[in-house]
Amino acid sequence: LKSFFDFDGLKEFCARGGFSMVFDGMHGAGGPFAQRVLVDEIGLPHSSLMRCDPLPDFGGCHPDPNLTYASELVKRMGLSSDGGADPSADASTLPALGAANDGDGDRNLVAGAGFFVTPSDSMALICDNWESIPQFVSKGGLNGVARSMPSSAALDVVAKARGIPCFVTPTGWKFFGNLMSSKESFDGKDYGPFLCGEESFGTGSDHVREKDGLWAVLAWMSILSKANEGVADGEMLVGVKDIVTSHWTKYGRHFYCRYDYEGVDSDDANRVMNTIREKFVDGDILLAEGSDSGIKLVDAVEFSYTDPVDGSKTSNQGLILGFELPSGDPARVVFRLSGTGSAGATIRMYLEQYEKDPTKHATSAPIALKGLAEEALRLVRMEEMTGRDAPTVIT
Repeated sequence: LKSFFDFDGLKEFCARGGFSMVFDGMHGAGGPFAQRVLVDEIGLPHSSLMRCDPLPDFGGCHPDPNLTYASELVKRMGLSSDGGADPSADASTLPALGAANDGDGDRNLVAGAGFFVTPSDSMALICDNWESIPQFVSKGGLNGVARSMPSSAALDVVAKARGIPCFVTPTGWKFFGNLMSSKESFDGKDYGPFLCGEESFGTGSDHVREKDGLWAVLAWMSILSKANEGVADGEMLVGVKDIVTSHWTKYGRHFYCRYDYEGVDSDDANRVMNTIREKFVDGDILLAEGSDSGIKLVDAVEFSYTDPVDGSKTSNQGLILGFELPSGDPARVVFRLSGTGSAGATIRMYLEQYEKDPTKHATSAPIALKGLAEEALRLVRMEEMTGRDAPTVIT
């Protein structure tokens, strides 16, 4: 990590007035690394760390770095459980940066004061700000980026604008690994330096063939440091919210969230997926019953992937319904099924819609996506076939 990031520069930045940080190790494996890097090397006070002592039972918590299970960190960052700003929080007391790693230290959560950064936005921001990260600068910039299919297309928009090859893969780090190893293992094109990630809070580069939670945190610290190079001592620092909202103004915002319907009867879950496949993917979408929402179904596909490195094919990776909003902007809803055993299945519904109008970017994601969710659930008859009138978890 010392060879990838400017530890001396980060130490100087973190000592500036107005900057403070909280890192939640969730009693997992990442805690000692955070102590070594953030405190011993970069000089943050030990009070910046929370739950950084690894425990066999993770202290009784679920070590998943999301808005639900990192609730203490979320509260300290002035956030509500849905990721929106908590109006009761005292903004003057909030840390500038909050971060968490999961149980084995490979996934990450990033937040600013009163501002949550979605994993998909985080990837896009790191891509657009690669000049802030010495690991990428030393090799002339990024040569490739990739995201899992359910993740939002925020990364794609940046990659296209920056002229960086972008890949959309099935869920699973092995697909990123092939792209990272294209030259050394397959005598193919060199995509390194490489950036990749998934909507499930995983971000990484080609220094290891896996997600790296602390690497992502250092990348964000580097972005903040670079953004504040021209800010004089005593002036208000450029914050995470400033950086992200500026990014949205430039590229547009991809509103995004995931609905999980857990413990659904396996037969009912399969019936939902088969209905989508038969009625829309294999059927005629022009026959889809319309509504007065103004949201129009325009496409339906089942995602499959041909690996550009080894030519292997992967099919049945999710059902994608494409929509057009009344504004003309695109939207999509992805349905994936997992865990179809005796304990029931989980239907995951990923909602995404693009908004180019900056005056609408401050809308909370659940509100912005409400109409899209209602239209998709109506079309697939979720409540009728599963008996569920609401998801178990929204992330």
